[in-house]
Parts: sequence; structure tokens; C-alpha cells
Amino acid sequence: MKLSREIKTGLIVVMGIVCVIFGYSFLKSTSLFDDDVTLYAVYKDVGGLQTGTAVSINGKNVGAVNSVDWKDGAGNILVTFTVSRELPFSKNSSVELYDTGIIGGKGLRVNPVFEGPLVANRDTLSTSVKASLSEVADQKLSPILEKFESALTDADSVMLNVNQVLDVKAKRDLREAISGLNELISSLNGSATKLNRILGTNEKKLDNSLSNFEVMTGNFAKLSDSLNSAGLGKTMADLGTTMANLDKLMARVESGDGTLGKLVNDEELYTNLNNASRELDLLLQDFRLNPKRYVNVSVFGKKQKQYAVPEEDPAEQIEK
Repeated sequence: MKLSREIKTGLIVVMGIVCVIFGYSFLKSTSLFDDDVTLYAVYKDVGGLQTGTAVSINGKNVGAVNSVDWKDGAGNILVTFTVSRELPFSKNSSVELYDTGIIGGKGLRVNPVFEGPLVANRDTLSTSVKASLSEVADQKLSPILEKFESALTDADSVMLNVNQVLDVKAKRDLREAISGLNELISSLNGSATKLNRILGTNEKKLDNSLSNFEVMTGNFAKLSDSLNSAGLGKTMADLGTTMANLDKLMARVESGDGTLGKLVNDEELYTNLNNASRELDLLLQDFRLNPKRYVNVSVFGKKQKQYAVPEEDPAEQIEK
């Protein structure tokens, strides 16, 4: 059967239309004959999400993004995507926009929820956005960089203030002080070296000295034990008792109790004893100077001479 030119032209046009439809569906990663469900998600910012991007559930590709269009005049973006029905999930599931790599590609994944009514064609799912590595780094590092910049500014201010305070003479003195500090450290290092050398040279002597000190400590311990065994503790206790009794006796003397206390504290008795002692001294002195006044012995029975009182009689001085 011979076809006419018009029929051939019509067949070619139909085949071209079919090829265009299949090519368009291929470019959009959709299939005309698969039983897929079309879903929607609304985002404020899709971060460069492209049509044809795979949609995954638990890491398995189950669909693709069909279109990314404006939803309204507020700048919201409507993402249309298809998902196969091989894994039924609830319409309470969410769609997460995440970063697929370091270069900044974006992907979609469904976080399935299996409780509730099953998802239906053209349902709109809730959305979430996972921050990218660069965004997390920016959030974490930005405060640190701000603090670092503030610290640098403060350091610059401090250095300016220091430069204003330190004039030429002060800077010279500071350099000399640092130089002197270096010399001091060098001297301390030399002294430490000499000390180490002395310790190394006399190590044996130091060991002997420490051994002797240990022996002496042991001897002191033995001496202490010996004194304790010899009754030193009892002797000290008796001495303490004696001192306590002596304290009591001194307290009684100070309070005027007893003969000794009265003798110590009675001023009148002291005055009388002092006067008696003085009179006794005068009496003895008068007896020595004028013995005839007290003793007059006559061997041959002569008449005793009348005693003549001297002009300066000590007895009269006593009476006065």
C-alpha cells in the first residue's frame, strides 16, 4: 500500500511530538508510564536547587525534582517533585533541603513518617532545611572572628598608649632592664651549673652526712626511750607537783597567811625588827666603848668608882 505524501508528513509530525514529550519528561527525570505521586514543598530559599535533582528516602533515590518556581509575591519558592509509590508513607512526613557536598549542591530527602493518613497526589509536605558546612562554620567562626578583631583593636590601643607613655628615656631604661635581666638569668644558669658540679663532686660526702644524721636521729630516739624507761616522766611529774606546792606556798605568803606571810607583809613588824636591830647595834657599841658602865669588878673589895656618863652617850641617842 502506497502512502500519500500528506500521511507521511503527518506521521513524521506525530513522531516528532512524541519524541519531544519523551525528551522533556526525560530531562525532567519523570516517567510518563510510572505510577508516581507528585508532591509540593515550599521554601524561603532553595540555595540553588536544580530541576532533575534526585529525591531520596533513607539514602535511596525514589524520585526527582520537577520544577522550582515562584509561589507568591512574598518570595516563597514552590518545589514540585515526584516520588514513587513503592514505599508508602504518611502525609505527616517532611521534606529536608540539605547540602550534598563541599561545592554547595543541594538535594531533597523525605523523612518518612508511617503513622497517619497516606500521602496523596499533589499533597504539600512540611519542610526543613539542614544548615550546610559553610553555614555552620560561619555561625561558629563569626563570633570568634569578631572577638579576635576586638582583641586586635584593644591590643592596638594598648600599644598606642604604651608608645605614648614610654618616651625615649623610658624605652632606653626598659631595654637596659631587659638586658640586665638576661645577664641575671645567665648568672643564675652559671650558678646552677656550679651547684650541680659541686653536688656531683661531693655526692659521696653528702650521702655520708645524711647517713650520719640518720644515725644521730636514731641515737636521739634511743636516748629518749632510755630516759623514759629511767623514770624521767615520773621525775617530771614530781617536779610539777613540787612546783605546784611551791606556788601554793608563795600564794599564802603573799596573802599574809602564816608566820612567814605576816613577817613579809606586816610593815609594823618590819619596823620594830629594824629598830630592835639598830638598838642592839648601839647597845653593843656602847658596851664596847664603855664596858665599866655595865661591868665593874673589884678584886680587893675596893669601892666602885662612880660611872661618869660620857658627853656623847650612845644610849641617850637611842632614847632620843
